[in-house]
This record gives sequence, C-alpha cells and structure tokens, in this order.
Amino acid sequence: MEPVSQAAIVLIISLSLSLACWKLGMLTGGGAVATFFTGSAVGLLGSPEWFAILMIFTVTGLVATRIGFSKKAEKGVQEGADGERSSRNILGVGLPPCFVAAIFFLVGGRYQMELTIAFISTLAVAAADTIASEIGVRDERVWLITCFKRVIPGTNGGISAIGTAASLLASLIISALGWLIIFGTLDIWLLIPAAAGFFGNILDSLFGALFEDRGYFSKYTNNCVTAMLGAAFGAILYVLLV
Repeated sequence: MEPVSQAAIVLIISLSLSLACWKLGMLTGGGAVATFFTGSAVGLLGSPEWFAILMIFTVTGLVATRIGFSKKAEKGVQEGADGERSSRNILGVGLPPCFVAAIFFLVGGRYQMELTIAFISTLAVAAADTIASEIGVRDERVWLITCFKRVIPGTNGGISAIGTAASLLASLIISALGWLIIFGTLDIWLLIPAAAGFFGNILDSLFGALFEDRGYFSKYTNNCVTAMLGAAFGAILYVLLV
C-alpha cells in the first residue's frame, strides 16, 4: 500500500473511532481528541500492525470500563461521571506507545525487535493496570503494597489476589495478541512483554502508594511513567537474553 493511502486510512480510522466513542459517551471531547492524536501518531510513525493493536486495545479498554459500572459507581471508583475517559486518561496510557513509535520512525528500522517489544510492553502495562483496577475494585480483600495492611478497594497502592491475577492474564493476552498480529505466530519471546506488563503494573501500585497517594504526581503521570519503565524493562530484558 502506498504511504499516502496508508496515512489516509490511519487518519480516517482514528477519527471514526474517536467520534464514535465520543458519541457513545465513552470519551469526553478532550478524550476523543487525545484518542485521535495517539492513534494517528502510532499509525503514521509506527507500523500498520502497531496501529491495529492500539485500536484493539483502545476499544477493549473502553468496553472494560463499562463492565460492572453500577457497582463501581456505588463505591465511587468509576471513571468520570458515567465511565467516560478524559484526555488525561488517554494521554496517560497513550503517550508511551507514541514515544516508542517516534523512536521507531527516527531510527529508520534499526533495533526493530527491541522497539517492537517495547511497544507491546507499553500496552501490556496499560492493559494489566486497567484490568487490575476494573476487576480489583470488586474484591473486598485489598492490601497496601508497601506494608500489606488491609485497605478499602480503590486505595492508591492497593492490591488484591483477584486484581493481581487478572493483571497477569491481561498482560499475557495483549502480548500474545500483539505478537500474533505483528509476527503472525506465537513463540516464547512474547513472554518478555507479558513480564514487562506485569512488572509495570506492580510499579504502578508501588508508585501509587509512594508518590501518587502523597500528591507528588497524578495517577495519569503514574500510568505514563510506569508504562515507559515497562517498555524499557522489556527491551533491556530482550537484549540480555538474546
């Protein structure tokens, strides 16, 4: 496919998805703009496969937010007033894959394996954190990661057995899906971004207790930082193992 046609398709799909999610109340106006920006950036700077994975992840994450919404609303741990996600939500998880895609574009095809693993890792971290948060709030047995003291669901830095298991499964699924879309097969190397995703999610909980809960930075900054650290962890782990 010619570059111009490919770029046009990326922009049309990004715009259509953003508008549809905004119309359905899944995104605020700012969230729709941020979704268009992140989708377009990955599609134009990365690869068609990277773009496809990001679109699947975006839709899945938005749908997951709506699952069990009434119960989350009762506990006051829902996103937005009606489950909608804002620009800060989107950029918190969307900037890391955009950053990796920008590096991929600038280096002109070098370090392709390392950057591909880094890209998948950013989404694996986001998937692990999203699923852990969405499912974990339903578990009343929550402990603070720094001291394992019992806390209420939704507490920054709180972890649960169900949420942790769900995060590991989510990280594995998004890594396997990403690997299959990009390479057309499944092999042992997909466990690297899966491990990076789980690692990033644990860091998210740890940073939530140490920094977010104390007001040093927001949960959106936490999401962005831990996704970048997860990406670095995945790429470095691959280099060490090869």
